[in-house]
Amino acid sequence: MVTADKLDELQLEPEVPELDLSWLNLDTEWGVSAEPGRKGLTLQQINKSLYGDIPATSDDSSARPRGAAPPEGATPRMTPWVLGDATETFSDSAGLLYDEAVSRQWSSATDIPWDTMDELPEDIERAMVQLCTSLTEVEFIAGDVPGKWLPRIAADHFESGLFLMSQVMDEARHTDVFRKRALANGGGLLLQGGGGGLRQILEAEDFTQMSSMLHILGEGFVQSLFRLGELIAHNEAEKRIFRLAAQDESRHVAYGVTHLKYTLENDPDKAEEVHWTLDMFENTLVDPDQQNPGLAGALVYLLGDGDVDEGWRLFWHVRRKQVLEYLHRLDVAGLGGRLETGRLHASLAGALDEN
Repeated sequence: MVTADKLDELQLEPEVPELDLSWLNLDTEWGVSAEPGRKGLTLQQINKSLYGDIPATSDDSSARPRGAAPPEGATPRMTPWVLGDATETFSDSAGLLYDEAVSRQWSSATDIPWDTMDELPEDIERAMVQLCTSLTEVEFIAGDVPGKWLPRIAADHFESGLFLMSQVMDEARHTDVFRKRALANGGGLLLQGGGGGLRQILEAEDFTQMSSMLHILGEGFVQSLFRLGELIAHNEAEKRIFRLAAQDESRHVAYGVTHLKYTLENDPDKAEEVHWTLDMFENTLVDPDQQNPGLAGALVYLLGDGDVDEGWRLFWHVRRKQVLEYLHRLDVAGLGGRLETGRLHASLAGALDEN
């Protein structure tokens, strides 16, 4: 039973706790503002004053945003170890590439004209779904790898983290769209590849070495293939798939090139490590035991539209283009000379023969 005294006690005003308002008096750069430009409010436009000061090294393994004031006392570590040296993960173009990625997202469900696919001859359909099976596998790993490194990137170098997050989304969409193409026209998934090169990328313990394998060589070769997609496409759906996927891959390759350039400019001793990594990875790419016979066979068949001799002729044209673009990327990044010094794998160098 509630007595009158108890009722009066319940109706008393509750004690108001003291509110910590110390954040109102922080000595920050209050008043720094940014104006949206032609492309809206980009990361580059908010990188003003101390917020744009990107530290060469960061030992902060917490989640403190760059430019924010640390709290009193300790904050929990977000990772056992952080890649705090900017040369390990940073790229001057990471923020620009992230903004571009956000503005150019697309949907495999609604942006591909699936209704333009007519029935193809069975051998051509099989070749296309084999190619798509291989690309589904490749793109799945290309999304897994950046995710592995995200927790290790210092919050002070968040632009690289944001870009890699966008790459994970891009690769998820590529895995999705090539699986859909394999199944959408009455075909199905065919032969899995050997996976040796994919495992090398996944198991890399150094970010720059991983990026050299994934972004510069692996995705660079895939980008060259996507750009030639209209040679093997048989309908508007396939043309659109390759066109949009190439657009995404271009960003991934650009990040790898500009990251390597930043690294070598600030840590030239890293060059030999990257050369060694490429020696190893080039060898894996051309090793017959590591090859996916379905991938090369399907590509040859599609390039020749069933004429294997013509397909091989065009295949070597594609490979030559892949190698030339790969060497150009290395030159831009400051790692030229692989062909001239004989470090480029003989099989890749042979692809440059005009014959």
